[in-house]
Amino acid sequence: MRELGLCVTSAGSIRIVKRRVALLGLDTSHFTGQRRWSDAQLRRALAHSYSWSELLTELGLSHDSADDRTRVKAHAIRLGLDVARLDSVGKGTGTRPEFKPDVKHLREAGTAIAAMWFLLCGYNTSLPVEPAIYDLLVAMPGGIKRVQVKTTTFKQTGWTVQVGRRSYSVGNRGPRVPYDPDQLDFFFILDGDLTMYLIPSRVIAGRVGILLHNYSEFIVGNAASFMPTASSAA
Repeated sequence: MRELGLCVTSAGSIRIVKRRVALLGLDTSHFTGQRRWSDAQLRRALAHSYSWSELLTELGLSHDSADDRTRVKAHAIRLGLDVARLDSVGKGTGTRPEFKPDVKHLREAGTAIAAMWFLLCGYNTSLPVEPAIYDLLVAMPGGIKRVQVKTTTFKQTGWTVQVGRRSYSVGNRGPRVPYDPDQLDFFFILDGDLTMYLIPSRVIAGRVGILLHNYSEFIVGNAASFMPTASSAA
């Protein structure tokens, strides 16, 4: 689009160019977009791969990334490639799946861990139906409370967590700004040791980042039992 002097974000222009390319019968299989692999590379890798792990590794991707697997699978289906045999590998063998909890998945697990903790405390929780500034609604004795869940695996002098949000910008690269304390009641925070904090929003009002060791009085527990111990890992 840039070479043709056209706007790269114009959906109309892109559709026109695609139609013209199709009419001319031009090959665009080498276009990768955001991908690091081409259609041809996918075809070659699929031809001699016998599992998703092998295929993803062949494409230079993380073999245990669910997101990468979904993208590759969707692209293969669009190309009419058969990936059914990759899904069948290991089925019916009686082999127990291998479970390895890892804090690299903490961000995805944070809201579920928070909800479980509140439920164990006897407080019903619910998720917002539409995107909201909070992650959970919790029925506490004082009424419905709005909870924002944050996680961190970044540690220098101590665990550091971002408690701000990015204002809207193209590419989501705007500066972080504090949450309005009138729109939230609590922050539920999990650090890389799976220590859990429940901090009232007004305690950290105006901040976009905090050192958690300064808020030890708000520790409510630890979820480290989810992680394998040294003996069980062995």
